[in-house]
Amino acid sequence: MTADSSAMRPTRDPRVTLDDLVEVLLNKGAVLHLDLIVAVADIPLIGVSIRAAVAGMETMLEYGMMRHWDEATRAWAERSVGRRALELREDEGIIRTMRGGHLLTGGIYRGWRPGSVHLTDQRLVVLREEPREILWQTELDEVRAARLVPERTVGGAESLRLEVTRADGSRELLSARDPEALLDLLTRTRAGRLTPALPAPPSTDEQPPLAEGHLWFQEPRRSGPLWRGGQARLTADRLVWRSPVDSRPALVVPTADIVGVLRLPEYSPAGESNVLEVATADDGVTCLAADDPVAWEQRLNAVRSPGSEAVAR
Repeated sequence: MTADSSAMRPTRDPRVTLDDLVEVLLNKGAVLHLDLIVAVADIPLIGVSIRAAVAGMETMLEYGMMRHWDEATRAWAERSVGRRALELREDEGIIRTMRGGHLLTGGIYRGWRPGSVHLTDQRLVVLREEPREILWQTELDEVRAARLVPERTVGGAESLRLEVTRADGSRELLSARDPEALLDLLTRTRAGRLTPALPAPPSTDEQPPLAEGHLWFQEPRRSGPLWRGGQARLTADRLVWRSPVDSRPALVVPTADIVGVLRLPEYSPAGESNVLEVATADDGVTCLAADDPVAWEQRLNAVRSPGSEAVAR
C-alpha cells in the first residue's frame, strides 16, 4: 500500500512490541495475498483466493479505498445525530467527536463540566447537550501547543488530560474518552493549516543533524508511561523522535523551547542512570533514555534556549 519498498521490508528488531505492530497496520497497512487449495486424497475440492488490504481508515482513504463508504457513513452519522450535533459553520467539517469535558477554573468554582469534545478543521469545542451550551471553544489558529498531562482523580487513579495552550498564554484542561487519539488528530490538523499564525514547520531533512542515534522515549499512555525505542535526530531547530514503525514523528521539540536537560539516576531500558529529563518553556517535561546519556545531555544543553538556566529537579 506504499510506494516506498523499504518500508515494507520485514524486521526482526526484538524491541518491537505488539503496539508497534498495531501502529504499522494503522499508519501504513498490509496487503494479504492468499491462495489456498483444500484437497482430500490428493483430489482438489475447494479453492480459496484472498486479496485483502488491512489498514486504518485514514490510510485507506489516502489511497482512495472505501472512500464512497466513508462519505456515506459520515453523511448518515451527521443526519442521525440531529440537533445534538455541533452546529457547523459554512465549509466546516467534523474530524472527530468523543465524550469529554472541560475544567472550569474561572471565578470561585473549579470543577469538570461533562459534555462532548468536537474537533473540526477550524475549531476545538466542548459542547453540553442538555441544556445545550458551548462550554468552551477555541479556533485552531489560536492554539500554540497541546500535550497530555496526568491528573490524579478523586478516587486516586491517574488519568490523562489534554492541556491546550492558546496564543494569549492561557491554558485549558480537557478530558476525553481517548485523549491520545484526540492529541494526535489535533496535532496533525494544526500542522495541515497553512496560515500565517501557524506556519508549516521546515523539514528536518533539509538541516544537517547535530546528533543522530537510538533513543528511548517515555510515551504517556492511559495505562501509564511506556518506554519505546526509536531513532532521534537533533538539528539546530528541533529534536525529532520516531519509532522504527512510525510514519510520523511521535515527538517534535523545538530547541528554542528547551530550557534545561538533566541526567537522572533512574532505571530505563538503556540501563540505570541513563535517563534524560528535557524541560521546555511551557513547563513540559519529556523523558528520554540513551546508551550514551552524557553525550546527548551535552548536545541538548548546547542547543537549548539561550539565556535559560538549568532546571532543578
